[in-house]
Amino acid sequence: MEKLRFSIFINAPREKVWETMLNEDTYREWTKVFDPGSHYEGSWDEGSKILFLGPSKDGMEQGMVSRIKENRLHEFISIEHLGIVKDGVEDTTSEAAKKWAPAYENYAFVEKDGGTELSVEIDMEEENKKMFEEMWPKALQILKEITER
Repeated sequence: MEKLRFSIFINAPREKVWETMLNEDTYREWTKVFDPGSHYEGSWDEGSKILFLGPSKDGMEQGMVSRIKENRLHEFISIEHLGIVKDGVEDTTSEAAKKWAPAYENYAFVEKDGGTELSVEIDMEEENKKMFEEMWPKALQILKEITER
């Protein structure tokens, strides 16, 4: 597993970037790049379980079982991915789940030049690296546009 890193400058206070990124409605907007219908169920509170979900071709939920490892309001959030959701069933013990979990997805919000530098660091398997290297900049650009409206 290797780390992918992305960043974007958003012309808004970090509190607004944080709220836009994590708000249920706007989350669906900027994450549609990864999977139309992407959403989450759960809480962003530190220590909380959270599911990142999207519909599969047959309409069943698929995605990731995760936990909020760290949450420093408007500064930093760390997501620990623990397993997968397949056909609506959480799985943290199969070989498919263990192949990449635990993996981390970290967001840092830094005040800069009257706006916010949002940095993302993600643990990624080699087989998905190229796909996410193309998707993440697009997703961050949508987040920027939504936040700056």
